[in-house]
Amino acid sequence: MRRRGGVALVTGGSRGLGLLIARELATRGFRLAVCARDRAELAAAGADLTRRGAEVLTVQCDVADREQVDHLTRSVLERFGRLDVLVNNAGIIEVAPVTAMTVEDFRTAQDVMFWGTLYPTLAALPHLGGRRGRIINVTSIGGKISAPHLLPYNCAKFAAVGLSEGLRAELAGSGVTVTTVVPGLMRTGSQLRAFFKGQQHKEFAWFAVAASLPGLSMGARRAARRIVRAGLAGRAELTLTPAAKVAVRVHGLFPGTTARALGVVNRLLPSARPGGPPVSGAAASTELDSRLLRAATVLGRSASRRYHQGVNARATP
Repeated sequence: MRRRGGVALVTGGSRGLGLLIARELATRGFRLAVCARDRAELAAAGADLTRRGAEVLTVQCDVADREQVDHLTRSVLERFGRLDVLVNNAGIIEVAPVTAMTVEDFRTAQDVMFWGTLYPTLAALPHLGGRRGRIINVTSIGGKISAPHLLPYNCAKFAAVGLSEGLRAELAGSGVTVTTVVPGLMRTGSQLRAFFKGQQHKEFAWFAVAASLPGLSMGARRAARRIVRAGLAGRAELTLTPAAKVAVRVHGLFPGTTARALGVVNRLLPSARPGGPPVSGAAASTELDSRLLRAATVLGRSASRRYHQGVNARATP
């Protein structure tokens, strides 16, 4: 489906999967609005999309703040006069055993990935009706199966999946469709943007390898194409990567078996130890000097360069 002159808003659109979704929408003729928290990253994304022939509005916005989201929506309507597609993509990842997590870690994850999905949706809904509007919610396999060492992330993604599925049912017949996207691991370079606690460097190592290996992870460009295609077609749900599809089906049929398997996985992950403040993946990658790790993460590191994931190694959550 092509929408020459249509308008799409992508949250978290300055880098990684969000940037790739914006690029894909641009190739289909959409005018774009992208938001993110970092002004410099937004400027780089805007330049990237403009070079590709897109008409782009960039707005600095924290989707966890409802007033900022309302300002974002008004800015889009003032610039373009309409809104056809909303892509809720903004997210954060923190990796550690639950004993290294705090209540604030759970609250922050919910703010970004649940409230940061709900606020843009509520702001956009009055302007999407009657024109075959599309809402595309990028959730996660973590919103279907709660893997160890990712509990705040999983809880927020479970909430986002519930919102997305229920919203589709309530909007049936309104002209607005809601697509729930359930990605497995993707090579977006996000390992540099994640934060790690407990045995920080060991946590980074396993996460970076898992997010880089072909077969286990999926190329981000292909994922973005499939997400846009499914969302514009109005599909109810899209699960990405064969591993994620198998995991969801097995969990649905044999939840006890899945829980036992995840318990085994947990025993293979780094044990809980008191640690300092969270360490960014960018910092961990500069502090680890492992030829084996570098070899195992070649694809992930390449993705981080191509999809604007490079950051100051001393960044904080």
